[in-house]
Amino acid sequence: MTTVKPYLTFRGECQEALNFYQDCFGGDIINKETYEGKEIDIPGSYRNKLQHAELKGKGIHLMAYDASPDTPVQQGNTVQLGVDLDSKEEVSELFKKLSAEGQSLADPQETSWNAFYARVRDKYGVNWMLNADLN
Repeated sequence: MTTVKPYLTFRGECQEALNFYQDCFGGDIINKETYEGKEIDIPGSYRNKLQHAELKGKGIHLMAYDASPDTPVQQGNTVQLGVDLDSKEEVSELFKKLSAEGQSLADPQETSWNAFYARVRDKYGVNWMLNADLN
């Protein structure tokens, strides 16, 4: 079986973002590695940033890191993370959490494909699609 896992890139706020997603989804932050002790040309103040970490829990496995300061990072709309949920209430609750300091792209609503759906861009610029089948 093939598994696809999203890998999120941040500009120094990876730990903060993973804490936020852990609050939204649950799970554990695992495999944390900082730049400390690595032979890479980055400022000393950046050594405590995450070179790699993962949030893993029931139904979620995100990987993420803080790009080195000289790596261009541009927020965009080319990737959206889809989350399948079990109920309207779960969609509404997660939408509320993810949209805190973020932006609603589509408020929670019933759709033509018989689902309860919402889209949101969180405070880190990550786009989420939340969906619960109404069957």
